[in-house]
Amino acid sequence: MKQALVTGGAGFLGSHLCKRLLGDGQSVLCVDDLSTGSMRNIEGILDDPRFEFIEHDITAPLDTDVGRIYNLACPASPVHYQADPIKTLKTNVLGILNMLELAKKTGARLLQASTSEVYGDPEMHPQPESYWGRVNPIGIRACYDEGKRAAETLVFDYRRQHNTDVKVVRIFNTYGPNMDPKDGRVVSNFIVQALKGEELTIYGDGSQTRSFCYVSDLIEGIIRMMDSREGFAGPVNLGNPAEFTVGELADIVLEMTGSKSRTVRRPLPQDDPLQRKPLIVLAKNELGWAPAVPLREGLEKTIGYFRELI
Repeated sequence: MKQALVTGGAGFLGSHLCKRLLGDGQSVLCVDDLSTGSMRNIEGILDDPRFEFIEHDITAPLDTDVGRIYNLACPASPVHYQADPIKTLKTNVLGILNMLELAKKTGARLLQASTSEVYGDPEMHPQPESYWGRVNPIGIRACYDEGKRAAETLVFDYRRQHNTDVKVVRIFNTYGPNMDPKDGRVVSNFIVQALKGEELTIYGDGSQTRSFCYVSDLIEGIIRMMDSREGFAGPVNLGNPAEFTVGELADIVLEMTGSKSRTVRRPLPQDDPLQRKPLIVLAKNELGWAPAVPLREGLEKTIGYFRELI
C-alpha cells in the first residue's frame, strides 16, 4: 500500500491518527505547518522508518504520490481559529482544493475531517446528517463553520464532476491526550484550571450541552470510514451521543482531580451553540461503529496526561 498522507498530522487528532496507522502497518507522511500542531505530539514516532514528516502549509499545493489522504489540517478550537480568521478560511478552502487536486492526480482516496460546527446553533436536536444547520455566515465563528461547510461542498463537487473517491466525517467534541492546554476547549480548560487550583470558567449558565468522545473512539471511526464500502461518501457523524451539560462536566472534573477550585460564570460567546449531540445511526449501520469509552474513563486518562504536562 502507498503512503498515507495525514495533513495536520502533528495536531491533537492527527498525531493519534499517525500512530494508529503506523500500528496498523502503514507508512505515513505527516504534513503540518506547526501553527497549532506540535512536534511534541509526534516525537515518539519520528524515528520510525515508515514515518516521514514535512513542515508544509496546505494552502500551497503539495506534489507527492500517496494512496490515501486524511485531511485534518485546520485549527479546531475557537481560540486558535479566531486568532487569524482569514488564514483559517484559506486553510479550509484552499487546503481542501489542493488535497482534492492531489487526490485527482494520484487516484488517492480522500477523507475530509469536517465538524459538527456545520450544524451551527442547531434547531434540531439531536443532529442527523440530513440537517442543513443554522450557521451565522458573518459571525466570529464563521471562518471555521462556513469554511468547513465550503470544504464539504468542494469534496462533493469533485466527486460529482471528477469522480474523486471521497469520504466525509463530521467530528463532534473530542478529547484526550495531546490536547493543547491553551486551546480554550472546555475539557482541557477545566482540567488545567482544576489541576492548577484556578477558578473553572463556565461560559453562560452552564446548561448548554456537549457530547464528549474519547480520542481512540474517534480515530477508530475515521479508520472505519476510510475503509468503508466504495461509493459511500457520507457525511457521517462521529461522536459520543452521551450528553452532558457544561456544569455537569465541571463537577465531574473537580471530583476526579480532587481540586478545591470554585466555578465562575462568564458571558456566553457569540454564536456558541446551546446544544450539541450527534445521531450516530448511520455510523452504526455503515461502519459498525459506536463509541466504547465512557466519559469518566476517558477523563482519567486525559487528567493523567495533563498532570505530567503541567
